[in-house]
Amino acid sequence: MIIVTPEAAAQIHESARQSGIEAPRLRVAARLTDKREIEYGMGFDEKGEGDLEFASGGVTLLVASACSELLDGAKLDYVEINPAEHRFIFINPNDPAHKAPKPGG
Repeated sequence: MIIVTPEAAAQIHESARQSGIEAPRLRVAARLTDKREIEYGMGFDEKGEGDLEFASGGVTLLVASACSELLDGAKLDYVEINPAEHRFIFINPNDPAHKAPKPGG
């Protein structure tokens, strides 16, 4: 489903610790906009009816079944955008804007 990198997992666990959350579940959501772009949302949550729950990179994730297809095969990473500026990013082959590498190059 979703691959969580070690860098993202470390930041998720640190955010949970700072928030006083002992057994965090991270909800990841995605929706396709009218402009054919994928918008993402994340936050700590409790499991709801119909949610998919699974672990990746040592993080327990929740995904509503309605957005599971948009997130299938996505990677969640935590990267340095600029010096001292870090951000979560999604690398998602289901995103119409995603540019897959060409074979052999």
